[in-house]
Amino acid sequence: MKGIFRTWIAALVLGALPSAVFASDPPKTETAIFAGGCFWCMQPPFEELKGVLSTTVGYTGGHTKNPTYEEVSAGGTGHAESVLVVFDPQQIHYEELLTVFWHNIDPLTPEAQFCDHGHQYRSVIFYQGDEQHRLAEASKHALEESKRFKAPIVTEIVPATEFYPAEEYHQKYHEKNPARYAFYRWNCGRDKRLEELWGTNR
Repeated sequence: MKGIFRTWIAALVLGALPSAVFASDPPKTETAIFAGGCFWCMQPPFEELKGVLSTTVGYTGGHTKNPTYEEVSAGGTGHAESVLVVFDPQQIHYEELLTVFWHNIDPLTPEAQFCDHGHQYRSVIFYQGDEQHRLAEASKHALEESKRFKAPIVTEIVPATEFYPAEEYHQKYHEKNPARYAFYRWNCGRDKRLEELWGTNR
């Protein structure tokens, strides 16, 4: 037994033991960024997915540094209310996130989503890298080719820029203020419009 222990110690000193003996490598993660109107409503659909590790609502696509909610909602910053999704590509593919994105937006209305109007509420896929760009364009093209809608799809596909997390009280708003969130979503007509477009409100 002592001999085995000495051999193990020697291997440790010489670096002969694989690193997996001590700790497994952390999972590789990727990020996706989408804008689909009020970011309160875009966070829950992605949180429910297996393989999604975290979601953060915030602002991106504009020119103002460190914008506040008041600045973005007033317009003029160029930013869109957005959600940043951190996911494990071994468990969920970017294409699946794109499907969830499309089914939670109105892709036919420019410069608005449901009851929220303005450039800050436009629908956007903010791609990161050539592969995300290719997949985003392919998903949009497939939707157009499906002839599901008579009107053109106006959702933008643009390169991601710096993402600014929103104030803490906006994060997971549906959990912090469930009654107010539910009323806002209903009053905005979001679920009704999604059902008209997709046959479901999710």
